[in-house]
Amino acid sequence: MPDEQANPTPSVDGQKDDGLNPVRDAPNQLQSEAHIDAVNPVTVPPTNGEHSPGNDEELRRAREALPTVDKMIVLPDFEDWAQNILTDVAWNYYRSAADQERCNMDALRRYSFRPRMLRDMSNGSIKTSFLGYESELPIYIAPAAMCKLGHPLGEINLTKAAGDAGIFQSVSANASCTLEEIFAAKKEDQFMAYQTYIDVNRNLTTEILQKVERLGAKAIIFTVDVGWWSKRTLETRHGGELPKASLGAFMAMGGRQDRNLSWNDISWIRRQTKLPIIVKGVQTIEDVALCVDNGADAVMISNHGGRQLDYAPAPIDILYELRTYRPDLFDKIDILVDGGVRYGADVVKLLALGAKAVGFGRTFLYANATHGEDGVRRAIEILREEISYTMWNIGAATVADLKPEMVGPSGPWVGMNRPVYATKY
Repeated sequence: MPDEQANPTPSVDGQKDDGLNPVRDAPNQLQSEAHIDAVNPVTVPPTNGEHSPGNDEELRRAREALPTVDKMIVLPDFEDWAQNILTDVAWNYYRSAADQERCNMDALRRYSFRPRMLRDMSNGSIKTSFLGYESELPIYIAPAAMCKLGHPLGEINLTKAAGDAGIFQSVSANASCTLEEIFAAKKEDQFMAYQTYIDVNRNLTTEILQKVERLGAKAIIFTVDVGWWSKRTLETRHGGELPKASLGAFMAMGGRQDRNLSWNDISWIRRQTKLPIIVKGVQTIEDVALCVDNGADAVMISNHGGRQLDYAPAPIDILYELRTYRPDLFDKIDILVDGGVRYGADVVKLLALGAKAVGFGRTFLYANATHGEDGVRRAIEILREEISYTMWNIGAATVADLKPEMVGPSGPWVGMNRPVYATKY
């Protein structure tokens, strides 16, 4: 998911961060009478980057050819059309991943269902719960940065659609709308989490954590897998600078992530906020166990959508290892998953192996870019249909009915290909 590494910050209009950030620092330096109010995102024109007049014409024609939202049948439809209507800068930023971009999706294809027949489906439901939160669907919006690159209302569209659908939204530390704008768009009882990095000036992180708690966040997501540079192939190959008007809270982060983190920092965050802590970016059985030992409330198994480290394990493979060697951990901590998921069938595979819910990042960026809030709503509805049909076709009326033995490595379950959790015949 492109929630984007906070260190180092990309150049903005050719100027690199020197540690001084006007968005972050100005409110503390200006006289009170000089501060007027927060910028209303509705008044900000869409600015998707600099491009030539010829490219402007191509984008206009692509936008005119865009089908209505009801013609989007599967989630990849949004991605296909987003590539046509986004500027090169926006597309490269959204799509780029660490060298091999299809690892997560290819891994999901290596697992197949083992459907069970003649099951009672009269009380079917795809509701789920985690961290004490009841969700209408077993999905969530993963932290996804820079929504304004695709639509002038940015994250506000995601917040409204998630609230109406009754699903969990993660707000990226690198959001392009202000925190006030995003949280003002939520429903009163909406479950939203804030994704954070730890700034080298920890006082700034403390201020942000306390701020989002006041604004109504229900959990903190501590991202741990982006402490260093990574090679983003599309961004490296094509270059381009992010437009200032689309940066929002991204600039306020200052791009000064603390690289000297340890497991003790879970306790440090705990001292700054009363909210539950979700550790995002865990990729091994050992680290899931350490999250339990260090008091995390949940984990997000994630490899940053393939953007950060080449040859990182795919989330479904990590879940499979957990189910095989440490199934006890599923009873000790809530496990969420994101990365490479494009279909409701993918969601069901992950749920059967033990995930509480499955996150989507790029999917909602693309849907927001093509059709705004209506696109996000349509993407959620597509997932609702696909998850329901898949569950019922494999013999699971509810999420609780999904069992590990309903999914496993493709091919016959004999010899070394037979999962240890497989039903004994």
